[in-house]
Amino acid sequence: MAHANAALTPRHRLRLARLIVEEGWPPSRAAEFFHVSWRTAAKWAQRYREEGLAGMVDRSSARRTQAAKTPQPAVRKIVHLRWKQRLGPVQIGSKLGMPASTVHAVLVRCGLNRLSHIDRVTGEPARRYERSRPGELIHVDVTKFGNVPDGGGWRFVGVQQGYRNSAATSRRTGRHGGNYRPAVGTCFVHTVIDDYSRVAYAECHNDETAATAAAVLHRAVAWFADRGIIVERVLSDNGSAYKSFLWRDTCQELGITMKKTRPYRPQTNGKIERLHRTMSDGWAYKKLYSSEDARRNALAGWLHQYNHHRPHSALSGRPPITRLDNLPGHHN
Repeated sequence: MAHANAALTPRHRLRLARLIVEEGWPPSRAAEFFHVSWRTAAKWAQRYREEGLAGMVDRSSARRTQAAKTPQPAVRKIVHLRWKQRLGPVQIGSKLGMPASTVHAVLVRCGLNRLSHIDRVTGEPARRYERSRPGELIHVDVTKFGNVPDGGGWRFVGVQQGYRNSAATSRRTGRHGGNYRPAVGTCFVHTVIDDYSRVAYAECHNDETAATAAAVLHRAVAWFADRGIIVERVLSDNGSAYKSFLWRDTCQELGITMKKTRPYRPQTNGKIERLHRTMSDGWAYKKLYSSEDARRNALAGWLHQYNHHRPHSALSGRPPITRLDNLPGHHN
């Protein structure tokens, strides 16, 4: 079948070729008759002489010869430089005397074209895991944000006005930092996320003590239970609150197995660390808040948006709540 922009269909190619080959028309005259170039007319006439009717159909535009595959020793060198030195295609190509495009093609085939696919510490491909059902494992952690002074912070109102707002808030609250500098305090956000579904729960507090962390766990377990999730394990870092006897006793009381990440390896708790980054961009610093209370009041709405509406890249663009098939009333 001829392509959409072809000047001649196979039937007209045959008519053109027969006029030249069998009836003796000059290629220039036949080309003028069919409104094509004389080179085109000569081409179809030559194919008709050599192949007959079979020569009137389109040929494949693929190359007759394919580029040689990159040798395995070169592939191993490329992968080694990517893993161990985290070099890009241009730098690797310069070291090995290869085109950067070839290096990039090898990295794509090996799944190493993005540095985010490589573990920062070991240099090995990142090993990603996911539990098999909701509640099998939840991650807990605490992230900190500076409180918003009355009138807004420096990110939105500028450094000078932000300092004046902080000073006014400091005088109102009576809180001062070192060298009598104004201080507005810290917001400690205690976060919980389900490993399988990525459904998240969070609370804002003024501290990160063991008592606060234990109380958050109690409420989070109840919140997940209302959504049909029975928590079995909890993974935390080695913060003081999570190493306390109160945390241990709370986990035993709730029937939850307590697990810890490896020291100095935040990647183990990577799902909740990524939640903190999303929370920072989507809630904490998304817009101008006139006060800290206004920002904290907006957290519940952002969490609903995150759980029920925000597409999640790890869930094929679906929101986390879609992974829960046992919600109350879901099957009614």
